[in-house]
Amino acid sequence: PPAQQEDRVQDRETIEKKLKNIKLLFTLPMKLKVMITGANGLVGHGVLLKCLESEDIGEVLLIGRWSSGIKHTKLTELVVPDLLDLDAHEHLLIGYHACFYCSRVVPAEIDDESYSQFAMDTALGFATQMLVLNPNIVFCFLSRSKGEGKISEDAKITCMIEAALSKLIFRRLFFFRTNLVAPLTSQKNINFSQRLLALAYPLLKFLMPNKINTTSEVGLAMINTLVTDCERQALGAREIRALAS
Repeated sequence: PPAQQEDRVQDRETIEKKLKNIKLLFTLPMKLKVMITGANGLVGHGVLLKCLESEDIGEVLLIGRWSSGIKHTKLTELVVPDLLDLDAHEHLLIGYHACFYCSRVVPAEIDDESYSQFAMDTALGFATQMLVLNPNIVFCFLSRSKGEGKISEDAKITCMIEAALSKLIFRRLFFFRTNLVAPLTSQKNINFSQRLLALAYPLLKFLMPNKINTTSEVGLAMINTLVTDCERQALGAREIRALAS
């Protein structure tokens, strides 16, 4: 009967409309949620600025001892005295796609052995807790370049931290082995010598491309670990620059 045929047409149109909506839902770009530590440092601050600019990033959580002083609709801050004292805030740390660990805090009046243990305990303890709360997380660790010849004490410590982190089962793990890092000219937390470094970057990149990056390159490369298929785990200056482009 005509009435039944009309009902079938309407039902088919309703189903097609629902399927179209479902297809559209799955083709919409997902906004990523990232957390950042060390955003008051030179590199971490540059990484933060690139995350706030990125269309791929929907939410940014800063975790640190001091507020960044930045106001942005994407940005939430969790100010804590210790990165290992987060148990009371675990409900705020769930549902993140990535962690950009840029902390390089050196406590005052501490010897090399104590600093080594402090840096290891902080990085490994924090990373472990984030992995438990976010089992599918991507972890980017701001490391140090080993350089040539004798390895510095700082590089030795970061090598040990890298080895410890490698034993954890992240979705993906990246080591950003930086050497010299020039700031963005828009960064406010930089001194005179760092501003000179930013101005000299084009020349320095030409003279020593394996030893220098910008904070913009580091930030973009960290973001791109989430949206590209980067095969390398340890990234030096050239690889960071390539991944950022």
